[in-house]
Amino acid sequence: MTENLRRIVVMNSKGGCGKTTIATNLASCYASHGFRTALFDYDPQGSSMRWLRSRDENLPDIYGVVAHKSARDNKTQSWHLRLPIGTERVIIDTPAGLRETELLNHIHNIDEIVIPVLPSPIDIHSTADFIRDLLLIGKLRASNTRVNIITNRVKANTIAFQALKRFLDTLKIPVIAQIKDTQNYVHAAERGMGIHEIAKKQLEEDKILWDQILKQLEATAS
Repeated sequence: MTENLRRIVVMNSKGGCGKTTIATNLASCYASHGFRTALFDYDPQGSSMRWLRSRDENLPDIYGVVAHKSARDNKTQSWHLRLPIGTERVIIDTPAGLRETELLNHIHNIDEIVIPVLPSPIDIHSTADFIRDLLLIGKLRASNTRVNIITNRVKANTIAFQALKRFLDTLKIPVIAQIKDTQNYVHAAERGMGIHEIAKKQLEEDKILWDQILKQLEATAS
């Protein structure tokens, strides 16, 4: 295992906010930038691993781990020992509705937490509760773990998005990206690709966005 290993967990207690979309696009973006990348899927639905199985062998390689089976069986394991030698970035996709013990396990020895949030009243309230639990239970203020927010499926000129912005303005947590509401992410997922890997000129803005997300997440890397 390399000293340059960094671990990024994508999490939110609210289901349907785009955790798998963020996790798979992060993994493919890191791999495309030359990082030896692993993707852990703790969600029993197995969406990240389905995405990975659909991935063309000619695309940058990503090492996949079906982690939810071991978690379900309550097996104690040092998951990092299962990583290929030289792994540099680990992306962790988590399920909704994490219990306190599961939450603590998922943030242990993590470098970056990414929280996707949708512009809806239910998601805003749920995310507020989740962030409170992270700060209180996980004691993140006293650790070196950074928390980042990505707003997902954004339609900028809507009342729901304006409400989300007001909520996020009350938090001292960086919003590192706003992802537009587009079917392009669905099409990319069906092919086991990140949106930046699709060769379409109209997606150049999305490619730039994901480069900026990586730059933000790598800002504290040595």
